[in-house]
Amino acid sequence: MHCFSLTLDHNIAHLVLNQPEALNTMHPTFWRELDEVLTTLHKDAPARVLVISSTGKHFSAGMALETFAGAIQMDDQTPQGRAAVFDLLSDMQATFTKLETLRMPVIAAIQGGCIGGAVDMVTACCIRYATADAFFCIQEINIGMVADVGTLQRLPKLIPLALVKELAYTGRRMSAAKAMACGLVNEVFDTHEALLAGAMQCAREIAAKPPVAIWGTKQALHYARDHSVDDALKQMGWLQGAVWSNQQVLEAVTAMKGKRAGVFAPLQPLQGFRDLG
Repeated sequence: MHCFSLTLDHNIAHLVLNQPEALNTMHPTFWRELDEVLTTLHKDAPARVLVISSTGKHFSAGMALETFAGAIQMDDQTPQGRAAVFDLLSDMQATFTKLETLRMPVIAAIQGGCIGGAVDMVTACCIRYATADAFFCIQEINIGMVADVGTLQRLPKLIPLALVKELAYTGRRMSAAKAMACGLVNEVFDTHEALLAGAMQCAREIAAKPPVAIWGTKQALHYARDHSVDDALKQMGWLQGAVWSNQQVLEAVTAMKGKRAGVFAPLQPLQGFRDLG
């Protein structure tokens, strides 16, 4: 991959943004490669948790501005062109939604700037850790546009709406300390090394649990976020009935009592209808 490196170790997938000289900006190759790796991780389930980190001064400066100058043509002169913007945005939104629907939790380890499209990206993750020098900025308003790939939809589910409005209307930077105080960030670390160590520690704890129970928990949490308590409780009943395993629960309890790691079956690779024959 050109924009990322991916390693798999002890049931942990580690995806690293590796274009620090370009501030890890998001251009067409970035989107294509990210979509491909997330599709593969979802289908093959080679890991039990995904950690996303970055390199250089900033986690990501968001969308590459030159993209709007040539790589992507936005026709605002005709109804047909303006209508096509919907399909373009839907395609981009779908890539970050794959982070949310991935069959494993996603941990974002953020250093420096998390700007524009990067905020869209990390709000689709399950857990966010940051360095003390990290900051978050809804940059789109500063360049004359509305944030359109998930920030305005997901951020109000994570922090108070009035704070989202302040950030979205002004384009101000929010510090890591304030991000942790309002609940966007789980923990703040002094250094990048400590940040990665903290993210990996959390990943190891998740990877030690039964993958199907983790998947079910992620499903239940996201459903409950977007539905009433009554609807979510009904969904929970069906979900628990689908993933319950006496053997798995017994193994987890036995392992805990014996102070050893549990042994659990991995998620099965997905096979679609088009894969048959």
